[in-house]
Amino acid sequence: MNATGTITMTMREVDRFKVIQAVTEARLKPGQAAERLGLCVRQVERLVQRYEAAGVAGLVSGKRGRPGNHQLPAGKAQRALALIRERYTDFGPTLACEKLRECHGLVLSKETVRHQMPRPAAPDEPGSSTGARQRPARTRHELPLSTHCRPRLAR
Repeated sequence: MNATGTITMTMREVDRFKVIQAVTEARLKPGQAAERLGLCVRQVERLVQRYEAAGVAGLVSGKRGRPGNHQLPAGKAQRALALIRERYTDFGPTLACEKLRECHGLVLSKETVRHQMPRPAAPDEPGSSTGARQRPARTRHELPLSTHCRPRLAR
């Protein structure tokens, strides 16, 4: 809920609200509601109880507005990125990860380090120092037609 008392809902949550409201008003059976929502009957009954206890706010996702479970602390990610740019610019992600762990006590997975590492500019981008060597276009060599493939001249 916002400071103004409004509730932000996705369209999916609005549809869920309408179905649960129909169940509480006895216009729809829990089995039919479960089929419409793609849930089991027990989950629909739990949603009905949450709706009766907390109103519309009970149907809104509780994870909204919270940070994700796998999100790095901001200071840790910034520190790792600063160390990589300062000392380990020419290292690959695996070696940089090992050095961060051994020398600086930063324990990160190599995939996290790979995502944090600055990517080199592509050769055709304006910021790149060297241009990519262009391969010459391939040419097709014409093969002579064999005698059995040539059209015969009418005599």
